[in-house]
Amino acid sequence: MARKSDWIIGLVLAFFGIGFVFVLFTPSENSENSITSFSIGEKIGVVKIIGGIFNSEPINKQINKLRKDKSIKAIVVRIDSPGGGVGASQEIYTEVLKAKEIKPVVISMGSVAASGGYYVASAGTKIVANPGTITGSIGVIAEFPYTEKFWDEKLNIKFNVLKSGKYKDSGSPVRQFTKDDSLALQGLIMDSYEQFVEAISTSRKMPVDTVYSYANGGVFTGRQALALGFVDELGNFEDAVKIAAELSGISGEPTLYEYKDEEELSLWNLLTGDASVLINRILTKTELNPVLQYKLSF
Repeated sequence: MARKSDWIIGLVLAFFGIGFVFVLFTPSENSENSITSFSIGEKIGVVKIIGGIFNSEPINKQINKLRKDKSIKAIVVRIDSPGGGVGASQEIYTEVLKAKEIKPVVISMGSVAASGGYYVASAGTKIVANPGTITGSIGVIAEFPYTEKFWDEKLNIKFNVLKSGKYKDSGSPVRQFTKDDSLALQGLIMDSYEQFVEAISTSRKMPVDTVYSYANGGVFTGRQALALGFVDELGNFEDAVKIAAELSGISGEPTLYEYKDEEELSLWNLLTGDASVLINRILTKTELNPVLQYKLSF
């Protein structure tokens, strides 16, 4: 016959187990629109793109998971970003297009969704912006610091550079641009710029000449963007969720689901995991900003 203490221990463990499950699968009241990471029934998936766009992998992983999940009837992509790398923005744009072929993808613009942020947004089924959202900034920028005089005059350090061709050190901070350097890099910028304009023209179904007429790097408010045809409606995140529900045929208050990466760093991993593996993961996720950027310049 089990001892009384065994019963007490069992009840305590069961109590904490039930509590753990409840906390894990119950959305927080303080979270935006009660977003949960537990998947049951018909839901709307939520993806957040916050800050600079330089690593597309975690965002694309979320979109891909939500696209394949049949219980996810629509996706809302929340963008609050000034843009970022050309390649990263294009990769997320492509993933949004893939998802849009399967289910509605509604874009919700926050304070800023400019340059690369707008590039991604243009792939959505519908774009919802706040009246005061800063968007647009359609263009490409490349910034190259020039520090030759600092090294030479301040530190008396000179650099000897060996290279396989005249363009190999184009953009180096220890020498000035030549005319050929400027022409070559300007060619890269203009080709990336044309890709930006063509992507918007295709996904937004706008004449390419119309896009070019506004693609001068300038920004719009959400209200101006609506008048110009670069967004579809004015509203906040909740409005975007409502539109996504309507487009996907969900009636009533929708359940929002946000995919959580099981490989995310946690305090438990930090305390129990292999330190070398964790350090390597941190380093591989830390990237230098690319040269060519779809980025707001202020």
